[in-house]
Amino acid sequence: MSPPPEDDENTIRILIATDSHVGYNERDPIRGKDSARSFEEVISLAKERNVDMILLSGDLFHDNKPSHTALIDAMKTLRTNCLGDKPVELEILSDMSQEFQLAGGHVNYEDEDINVSIPVFSIHGNHDDPSGEDRLCSLDILSVSGLVNYFGRTPENDNITISPVLLQKGHTKLAMYGLSNVRDERLFRTFRDGKVKFLRPDIQQDEWFNLMTVHQNHIGHSETGYLPENFLQDFLDVVIWGHEHECIIEPRLNTEMNFHVIQPGSSVATSLCAGEAVPKHCGILSITGRDFHLEKIRLKTVRPFVYKEIILAEQKEMKNVWRKPNNRTTITQFLSEMVEELIEEAKEEWLSLQEENSQEVEIPLPLVRLRVEYSSPEGNFEMENPQRFSSRFVGKVANSHDVVQFHRKKATHKRIKTDDMEIDEEKLLAKMDNDIQNITFKDLVGEFLEKATLEIIPVNGLSDAVGQFVNKDDKHATETFVDEARKACLTKMKEFDELDEDKITDIVNAHKSYLEDQFSKGQLKIKKRNKKLKPKPDEWDSDIDGNWSDEPAAQIGPDDIASDDEEDSTSTRATTSTRGRGRGRGRGARTTTNTRKPAATKKTLAKKAPAKGKKRAVDSDEEEEVDAMEIDDDDDEEEAPAPPPTRTTRKAAVKKAAPKAAPKAAAAGRQTQLNFAPSQRVTTESQATQALFHRNPIHISSDEEEIDDSGSDDFVPIKDNKGRGRR
Repeated sequence: MSPPPEDDENTIRILIATDSHVGYNERDPIRGKDSARSFEEVISLAKERNVDMILLSGDLFHDNKPSHTALIDAMKTLRTNCLGDKPVELEILSDMSQEFQLAGGHVNYEDEDINVSIPVFSIHGNHDDPSGEDRLCSLDILSVSGLVNYFGRTPENDNITISPVLLQKGHTKLAMYGLSNVRDERLFRTFRDGKVKFLRPDIQQDEWFNLMTVHQNHIGHSETGYLPENFLQDFLDVVIWGHEHECIIEPRLNTEMNFHVIQPGSSVATSLCAGEAVPKHCGILSITGRDFHLEKIRLKTVRPFVYKEIILAEQKEMKNVWRKPNNRTTITQFLSEMVEELIEEAKEEWLSLQEENSQEVEIPLPLVRLRVEYSSPEGNFEMENPQRFSSRFVGKVANSHDVVQFHRKKATHKRIKTDDMEIDEEKLLAKMDNDIQNITFKDLVGEFLEKATLEIIPVNGLSDAVGQFVNKDDKHATETFVDEARKACLTKMKEFDELDEDKITDIVNAHKSYLEDQFSKGQLKIKKRNKKLKPKPDEWDSDIDGNWSDEPAAQIGPDDIASDDEEDSTSTRATTSTRGRGRGRGRGARTTTNTRKPAATKKTLAKKAPAKGKKRAVDSDEEEEVDAMEIDDDDDEEEAPAPPPTRTTRKAAVKKAAPKAAPKAAAAGRQTQLNFAPSQRVTTESQATQALFHRNPIHISSDEEEIDDSGSDDFVPIKDNKGRGRR
């Protein structure tokens, strides 16, 4: 950077600014006009200092679709300061028919119908970026109206070509590159893939001063969420960086790329953070040949803003206050006095920037932010509600809702140094007779785990579990082993009555050493896990959710087996009790008699009739299978005589009077067996012969199978016994 130039005929003077955010917080009764007032100061400086042009680096408006008020404020400021009879001494050398297509294919000061005295060039930022089907933004309105030259568009974000605007004044030639805002991750990928092309003049390339303006993250908020400076070209001389609100306007040299970076910062505070509290500036960049000089200009109309961070426990006035009960009043009074001091500091700073006769001007309400870290060594700091505390300063500050911000210190966790976790390859090879073929995955894991800080889990046991996962594809081996080791440690500690921190540590260490010794001697091994799986839910989609067997919830554990046994025993007791009550009724006795008939077949079992009466119906497919198997068991024992009935039933009288109707009666009995609760006699015999069903499975036909209804298996409904009383 050279000293201020004296040759005006060959010097291009550019006023640079960025992030005006016109329209920010315009509904606020106190701060609503701050952005428009600061923007007017910046543009009026261009007229006062008689610059050749203005260069804005994005975010002229705060919203993509600015309000009528914001649009009128910006257009009025540009019209008042940038239109006039003063001739523009800049000569345009490049073809701008495509760049300024909406504005007639030329810069605004070459339009015969508009008298432009100071041309304004601007790119768009992330707040006023194009949108909609036609990809238009608020800068297009200013461009069509002849107030702004909108350049730096990116029609294709994945294939960007940056073409310069070539200007000349006297012997000074300026190549001005513009890159409007693109989503940071996408732009990072485009640069990384080499799909960003810079065009340069064909002749006299060494005589051009190359100036570029961008609007991207300057700091790496994530791995790809910013634009690294070394992604740009090394032929550039100066890069003006927009989007970052902190004012770092002093040119900084990038020694790797050999260009200077200027970050003007915003002209209005849009957030109450430390970066926004830095004094706001704009600058005048003077370019003569290949040299440049920057003049910094402090903005005077910006609302004063004071930011301060304190640690409450380190303040002298707060010494030992955390030990006192009900200390809220003391803390609130201390913080209130500190805020009052910050208010006075902000007023004095604002007055120091004004003219000598500015004492009569009303001082604007300042912005104050006090960030308090209230973690205490012991005891507690009782803090007042932040909004209630801030409301004490209504009429004294512009942000009477968020003056103070309370936060605690984040807990830090110790991390293991990666250098200590490296495997000693020579030591491992020595154990394996210097033959790398003898080294297994289990050995590598064991060597690594020996240096890990495992306090509960035995190292060699975990190594075996990992080996089982690798060699036998047991996806849950490690999970199961860790869970069992944890339960074993808890069980061990329950054996002791009184425990303190030291004793718990001793117990855990002793138990871990014991398990490791058992594993090393081979007396303790990884248990063979149960491979049984729970039934796959109906809503489970293997294509989307993956294999059901890979889910930890699919494995049947000991707790699941115990719960199933409890449910089975409960169900058996309930069934026995219900059947015992039913034996005293006529229908229950009739059911017992009919189930002994030999006419039941598997075809008849496939047909089901709706349940009648007060007996319960079959609830699930599993219950249907159980009832069907019980009937088949009775049919296999048809040679055995039926037990004598305990009491006379109407069904017995019907059998004696009409023996030919026995098949139909048997069918009715079979239907009764399927739909009503079976007797206790049938249940007992079914349990005794349960093992036989594995050899002779019963086929339950589906709805799609054809069933032969001919012969004696026709369905016979139960006779209506209404009106008959019980015996």
